[in-house]
Amino acid sequence: MPALLIEKLPYSNDSTTLFSRFLDWNNPVYLDSGAPHSARGRYDIFSAEPEHIVTREEPNSLISSGYDNNLNLFSEVKEAIKHYTPAIENDFHLPFIGGAIGYFGYDLGRQLEQLDHNTTPDLSAATTQVGVYSWAVIVDHRQQQTLLVCHPKASPALVKSVRATLAATGQQRNGSPFETTSTFSSNMSRADYNNAFNDVQRYIQAGDCYQINLAQRFSASYSGDPWRAYLRLRKAAAAPFSAFIKTENSTLLSLSPERFIQNRKQRVSTAPIKGTIARGQNRKEDEALAQQLLSSAKDRAENLMIVDLLRNDLGKSCLPGTIEVDELFELQSFETVHHLVSTISGQLRDDIHPLDLLSSCFPGGSITGAPKIRAMEIIEELEPHRRSAYCGAIGYISCDGQMDTNIAIRTLLCNQQKIHCWAGGGIVADSNVDSEYQECMTKIEKLLAVL
Repeated sequence: MPALLIEKLPYSNDSTTLFSRFLDWNNPVYLDSGAPHSARGRYDIFSAEPEHIVTREEPNSLISSGYDNNLNLFSEVKEAIKHYTPAIENDFHLPFIGGAIGYFGYDLGRQLEQLDHNTTPDLSAATTQVGVYSWAVIVDHRQQQTLLVCHPKASPALVKSVRATLAATGQQRNGSPFETTSTFSSNMSRADYNNAFNDVQRYIQAGDCYQINLAQRFSASYSGDPWRAYLRLRKAAAAPFSAFIKTENSTLLSLSPERFIQNRKQRVSTAPIKGTIARGQNRKEDEALAQQLLSSAKDRAENLMIVDLLRNDLGKSCLPGTIEVDELFELQSFETVHHLVSTISGQLRDDIHPLDLLSSCFPGGSITGAPKIRAMEIIEELEPHRRSAYCGAIGYISCDGQMDTNIAIRTLLCNQQKIHCWAGGGIVADSNVDSEYQECMTKIEKLLAVL
């Protein structure tokens, strides 16, 4: 039986220095718990030099390295992982032992549902890019240990190069200072947003939907290294499902607080966020705002709609009778905002692959609305541009079936010397247009200010 190569490395509560040594390698990926600035996450996982890349480009082409282009992308990634699935003992109970890491963009939903093509695909970045990686560094902040993990298929030359780079003390990539060279501007004027909000309300009153997540995109030109921007952002808005992914022509920076789908030994969990309010300027004000969110009938109703939607989505792949709501309307506080978070879990059926589970739930209901397909149709009608990676999912699928992904909110994309950042919110029947617009600003104003 082939064995994993596992080597212990010195532990640090901040893995950014170690990862930065690989920034000039091909397709570096960094799944970041936010430590030491956030205590909610557990693992940092990073790698580079994938064995294969599966990607989707705009508008409808599927481009990959050596697999069947007739498959949808989820199936193609599943096929690629099969080549890395010998019988391997995972005695360390590691979350990742080789497999897929990358991002599944929101617009990948076009493979799963028939949608019109009203929004404009104006970015040259790949909608989706997933690499198959044969090695990773895993930092476990709970156990305070750092491990180099190499799959048996990793070439000796690659393993040697990884070891040498990890051992090269003092080798750290700083990059040139990052700065925006224009102000951020939205792809919707305030009048455009108001009109779209009113259209959503008409659809709700007509019975088409109960909730629509309406988003706008903010863009600015920039100069410098996006890695420097990411380091600033993670200090200001640390989140447990953050990520930094560098591709051939773009860079993704995610500060997401929201888990999408996790699979651990056939136990599936999802934790949608619905309900957001700003943090206070002092303790008394902060506690009052938190209580305001907890007692908000509108936010609780909005959250409950998505809980029901995700119970249904998990039910497609889980054993009957195993779906449970573990937490309902839990208050979670982050650097910039308070959120209402619910947690739903279930037992994955033995005949369902984690990527089938992911595709059956994709895109996440918390960033579409309810019912999901009609919500996606309305989003396609009302938003000016494709969402790209925003509101998709970022994470890993290990070759032994373990998986963890985020909802790609608080996510920025650097492409062709422009940086793009999105913000949205769920609109329901009793939503107020000024409050919804302000919620968008609350979610991203600190991110934009940092840049």
